[in-house]
Amino acid sequence: MGNCLTSGTSSTSNDSREGRSNGGPPRSKKKKKIPREEHLHLVPGRMFSNEGRSRISSIHTQQGRKGINQDAMILWEGFGGDGGVLCGVFDGHGPHGHLVARKVRDALPLKLLSALPKHGRAQLSVTAWRRAFLKAYKAMDKDLRSHPALDCFCSGSTAVTILKLGSILYMGHVGDSRAVLGSKDDGTGDMLAVQLTVDLKPDLPREAERIKRCRGRVFALQDEPEVPRVWLPFDDAPGLAMARAFGDFCLKDYGVISVPEFFHWTLTDQDQFVILASDGVWDVLSNKEAVDIVSSSPTRSAAAKLLVEAAAREWKLKYPTSKMDDCAVVCLFLDGKADPETDSAEINSFTMDNCSHGSPATESIEGHNQEPTLNRNFTVRSGENSRMQVLVEEGGTDGVAEDQNWSGLEGVTRVNSLVQLPRFSEERVAA
Repeated sequence: MGNCLTSGTSSTSNDSREGRSNGGPPRSKKKKKIPREEHLHLVPGRMFSNEGRSRISSIHTQQGRKGINQDAMILWEGFGGDGGVLCGVFDGHGPHGHLVARKVRDALPLKLLSALPKHGRAQLSVTAWRRAFLKAYKAMDKDLRSHPALDCFCSGSTAVTILKLGSILYMGHVGDSRAVLGSKDDGTGDMLAVQLTVDLKPDLPREAERIKRCRGRVFALQDEPEVPRVWLPFDDAPGLAMARAFGDFCLKDYGVISVPEFFHWTLTDQDQFVILASDGVWDVLSNKEAVDIVSSSPTRSAAAKLLVEAAAREWKLKYPTSKMDDCAVVCLFLDGKADPETDSAEINSFTMDNCSHGSPATESIEGHNQEPTLNRNFTVRSGENSRMQVLVEEGGTDGVAEDQNWSGLEGVTRVNSLVQLPRFSEERVAA
């Protein structure tokens, strides 16, 4: 089963080589080894569990009321050298969405490292970074398709990833997890909320056009008219509530793609922090509300947890009869300063014990003592911003400005990202 829209871009940059000097042998540079996926829990500076904090960040997630927590997060300081910091939020959906989200959390950063030149990353052009993100996302989806122990036919995950390198943010995302920037107004000093990513929902005009061109259908159910979904051409399933995602291979022939939107942002002194969160947060909190909660947090290390707790309260107030969605938040502070109100030794101890060096088997999920692992084969077949610069793939989206009215700033509540699993007859599967 193939993609109806494929990417023809790939990273073609070669490692820089130093030529001979004065007839001597070429000077070699030491290559930075990319860690193996099974050794990621040993990498220092990498936070990935349900709660963590460092000198410049905090992460937190809370399980909703729909079953196992399908959200995953990462914050990796020292990513790829050059002082890089990578952060990401991944929201799984479908029968094995929790496994897909965690697989993407672990594997996607490594694929991004593999897609980059070994040296001189800080000097890469924006085009080179775009190619690297596209290549990494494409390789990630390809690996999920062929994974021997994880059936992603009707399961998938969103992804919003940001790499901070010096004063530049490089961003790639699919789905409706969102990144928002907290920035101070030059004149008043008030905090402003700038939405850095567009929620890639099926009713975005250009997303709907692509899906319909590939014979997929886009419509909302009568009992949730505010939630457009993607449906197969021959069955009222699966009802996916996003236009792009990893996995979901039952819809990859019908317009759902894993090609990320790519953005880069040049930071200024007014930019204070970035919030990455799954849609469980944005369904009940506006961008401005989230920025105000983080900026007013008594300590930076508590910011992510306070935002998740605020979202949980809003779910109870706004949708008392609905099941709360999982909520995951990553807060990255951009000035590089330590939290003055928090003891640094306590932060370092917390990070080491709970995030950077813990075994994956010890990750706790509320209501679950162990993070799910792949141990058997599954089969399932039944904000305004004038500074933003957007670079996207040919045939994809063209920019954010046109879609400001479609970006879902206030969010909507929905029962599930998937309505039901498709059922294929033997004849249709064979076809």
